[in-house]
Amino acid sequence: MKTLQHYIAGRWVAPVADAGRFAVINPATEGQVAEILLGGAADANHAVAAAHQAFPAYAALPLATRVALMERLLAVYERRYDEMVTAITTEMGAPHDLSARAQAAAGSGHVKESITAALALDWEVRTRGRAAVVREPVGVCGLITPWNWPMNQVGAKVAPALIAGCTVVLKPSEQAPLSAQLFAEFIDEAGYPAGVFNMVQGTGPTVGHALAIHPDIDMMSFTGSTRAGISVAKAAADTVKRVAQELGGKSPNIVFADSDLEAAIKRGVLHCFNNSGQSCNAPTRMLVEESDYDRAVEIAVKAGAAVEVGDPSRPGKHIGPVSSRMQFDKIQRCIENGIAEGARLALGGPGRPNGLEVGFYVRPTIFADVTNSMSVARDEIFGPVLSMLRFRTIEQAIEIANDTPYGLAAYVQTQDLDKARQVARRLRAGGVYLNGAAQDYDAPFGGFKQSGNGRECGVYGLLEFLEYKAINGFYAA
Repeated sequence: MKTLQHYIAGRWVAPVADAGRFAVINPATEGQVAEILLGGAADANHAVAAAHQAFPAYAALPLATRVALMERLLAVYERRYDEMVTAITTEMGAPHDLSARAQAAAGSGHVKESITAALALDWEVRTRGRAAVVREPVGVCGLITPWNWPMNQVGAKVAPALIAGCTVVLKPSEQAPLSAQLFAEFIDEAGYPAGVFNMVQGTGPTVGHALAIHPDIDMMSFTGSTRAGISVAKAAADTVKRVAQELGGKSPNIVFADSDLEAAIKRGVLHCFNNSGQSCNAPTRMLVEESDYDRAVEIAVKAGAAVEVGDPSRPGKHIGPVSSRMQFDKIQRCIENGIAEGARLALGGPGRPNGLEVGFYVRPTIFADVTNSMSVARDEIFGPVLSMLRFRTIEQAIEIANDTPYGLAAYVQTQDLDKARQVARRLRAGGVYLNGAAQDYDAPFGGFKQSGNGRECGVYGLLEFLEYKAINGFYAA
């Protein structure tokens, strides 16, 4: 069993003071696999001081040097890729094939894309007059990442921050710290200067809060719940630091009657249940045109019933457990609330799947005859739970889709591409996906409304970590 420490100023260190220990639980076995020596405000301050001291020299390095360091990091990541797959499967229950194909791949994917974006960016441009507009790193950045896609978010924050010339303090989720520990090892092996990357293991109310209020942190980048994001933004306000947030979602999936109905419904069900429903952009509200609604429910139930739930350590296309006891209990309450509110339980329901008495396994669940005022249509459940709603017209579909405090993602299914494009432009979401299209690494990812602000991925993610400086009179004529 591993005991996880902090990585500060190029060294593995124990906490300054004893803040207790946090047990890391394998959600498939409910057994302890590691423990964290929890950090506190003093450890956060130590890490910030290291990052602050390292910033001037690191920011002054030529872009080519920062790119070379990032390429070394990528090489280490790819060489130790299988270790990352195992870590993610162990800490948060993502099945082996999902960890290998998507979860671990996202981390290296963001590293590659950050290199590409940095080389393509114009770092200095001339105005119509005599001024030069240069891009410079924003400074010392506090990065808080979640447990559901741990390497996707670590890669999407750390890689652009470092290639921009920032120095960072990472606080990974205490529920999924094994992958972050490995990533810190990769950074160390790649030879980054001491203090450029620092990591403090701990909780949001202690380490996260200490970073948000610290006067030497120039930017906070946070991914997590809307509730926690509001707390980070409030804590950061007194020091007027930049805050970028990717928060919750309750994404609509509009299925028109002129779509390939069977393919669209099956695709929507599998996407909703992917990663055991623990994706902020999961299409959890399926809006189906009324003329095909009953048939769509039948297709959805058939597709959902075929989804296997099982041991994440074995290969296969099955889904695994949810991440923790707390998450399991929350999902059970949400399912029970849906039943109590009158939604029709078409598949699944409370409890564990048959034969899985140990582990935080949830029955894939589909609710039909849902209205948009029900809790299962409004709350982010973060489990394999799909709500199916009806609509009659395009206008009604758009109205229902936008009737949510969130605005992270939206999905449209129709064989009429012009209609799909027109609907997409009217949906209040940061990302819209047409007919099963996937997220590109170079496309911006982020949300409207209470799904956050700022963008990640590609050049858009890189720009979040850069400031503009106008040097007037830079050019002689």
